[in-house]
Formats: sequence, structure tokens, C-alpha cells
Amino acid sequence: MKKTTLLAATAAIAVLAVTACSPGEYAATEIPRNTAPVETTDPPAPTQQPDCGNPLASYAPEGAMPTPEELPAGSTMARIKQRGRLIAGVSADSLHLGSRNPISGRIEGFDIDMIYAVADAIFGKPAPGQPHNVELRVISSPDRIPALEKNQVDIVARNMTINCERWQRIAFSAEYYRSGQKTLVPLDSTAKSVKDLSGKTVCAPAGSTSLENLKKENPAVKPVTADTDTGCLVLFQQGKAYAISGDDTVLAGDAAQDPYAKVLNDRFSDEPYGLGINAQNKDFVRFVNQVLAQIKADGTWMASYNRWLAPDLGKLAAPPAPVYGRS
Repeated sequence: MKKTTLLAATAAIAVLAVTACSPGEYAATEIPRNTAPVETTDPPAPTQQPDCGNPLASYAPEGAMPTPEELPAGSTMARIKQRGRLIAGVSADSLHLGSRNPISGRIEGFDIDMIYAVADAIFGKPAPGQPHNVELRVISSPDRIPALEKNQVDIVARNMTINCERWQRIAFSAEYYRSGQKTLVPLDSTAKSVKDLSGKTVCAPAGSTSLENLKKENPAVKPVTADTDTGCLVLFQQGKAYAISGDDTVLAGDAAQDPYAKVLNDRFSDEPYGLGINAQNKDFVRFVNQVLAQIKADGTWMASYNRWLAPDLGKLAAPPAPVYGRS
């Protein structure tokens, strides 16, 4: 199969992702379609951020996990239950994390399973064959934080790295997965790491920590951006980007879609994922942390990891341990 054929297939999947919708599910918003390469320049030096302590520290759960009938009156969870659905910002083009199944039309993956666990804790588990009480809103990387700040979504599960800068605008759950940044290159590339790509165009999603890490790791690359992971894959397949730099979870999915690509073993950052939540909703953060603790303890988390990520990334001994202490 030639790259032009692969590109057409990718485009077809993108169109399907905005048109398909399975019965009983809430409609998703349209996937951004900006796939033109954007040359980036170094932004002005950021203002000094207050010390956030340990960025992995989140709000500790309080008390026992309430049942859906015991949700505190006036709580964020009670308001979500009254609305009738949890609204979640997700990806629909990150294979194995959050991507549209071209056969069923459903968005599925490891991140989506985290959302379903939170929804089931609020509404109860649906009957077999019935949908979860969730509206999945497809958002781009740059829209993750603004969507939370504007209360367009209740929660974001879109491979978002926990860091101090983001804590100034939103809140995070405890870590639910530890990823790391790697680089995808053509199959015949002799590069061993991103440091061998000086002068090459390398794509990373706009508004992502991957873009900033890339610039720090090798300032001599020519970074370009796209709004989505698929956007970077399209630029790579068009020859407008020589490589893609991003989380190993995302690149594993990209490589699975393109037999002319490979992921370099060199890993140059740790990317602890957290579920993003509006900074005002601390009660919801504590509740979500209870849910994460529960699914890590009962095997639900590991079953999801083994289904979606283990085939490409290998077995894990245990989920990441939570860190609490934020007040």
C-alpha cells in the first residue's frame, strides 16, 4: 500500500469520525480539520508561576465512595446527575486512547474507559447493551483547558500531562497513567533519537507539552503543529513533516496505521496523565480520585490497560500510585 492510499484512508476515518454516531449515544462535536503545517516560533518568556508544590499531588478523597443515591445535595456530582449525563472532552483520533471505531461508530479506548468509570459512579452501571450516561465532546489539544474554564465540559480525558503551569488554570485528578515522549520517523530513517533530527520538520500537537519538550530537547529541529494527532499523521504522510514527536501512547497508534513509520526507542520525558476538571469543582476532583482508586484496586484499570495499550506498550506491574496532599 502506498502512502497516498494510506492518506486517503486516514482522511476517510476523519470524515467518519464527524459523521458516525451510534444509536443511544449523545452526538459529539466536530473534529477540527486544520491540518496545514504551522511553523512555530519561540513564545515570549512566561511570567513566573507560583510554586505549586508537587504537581502530581491532587485532592484526597473524603469518606467512603457514595452510591448514586447518596450524592451530596448541591455537589457537582449531583448537578451532573440531575442533568442526566456527564459531559467529557475527549479525542476521537488517538488510536487506543480515544478514537472512533469505523465499524460501530463509537469512540473507544483507554481514556474513554476512565470517563465511563466516572459516569457509572454517578449514574450506576448501565444494563448490558445500554449506553453510559455520557456525552463525548471531541476537542483538540489547544481546547482542553479553555473547554474546562468555560464549563463546556465537566471533565477532560485526552492524554493531558499534569504540570504546574496547568494547575494555575485547572485542577487535575491523581495520575491515572504514566506516558513518555518519543519520536516517530520514516521506516528507513537512521536516526536514533530526536537529537539526530536537526534541521528536520517535526510535528507536535499545538498547545501540548510535547511541543515544548521537543524544542528543549533539540532546538535545531523545525517544529510544525496541527490541532490533532491525526493532523500530525497527515502532515507526516504528505511529507510536510519528517517526523512526529509526542506521547508513546499516541505514537504507537500512529505506527499501527502506517507501515512506513516506526517509533524510536529514545524516551526523553515523563508525561503523567491526569483527568482535567474545572478548578472550582474540588468536590468533583475528590470524587474522581475515589473512582480512580476503586478501579485501580478492583482490576478494572488493569483490564482496560491490557485491552488497549499492553499489545503496543507491554505489560505493567501496577497502575501509578496516587499522590494527595493538595488543600
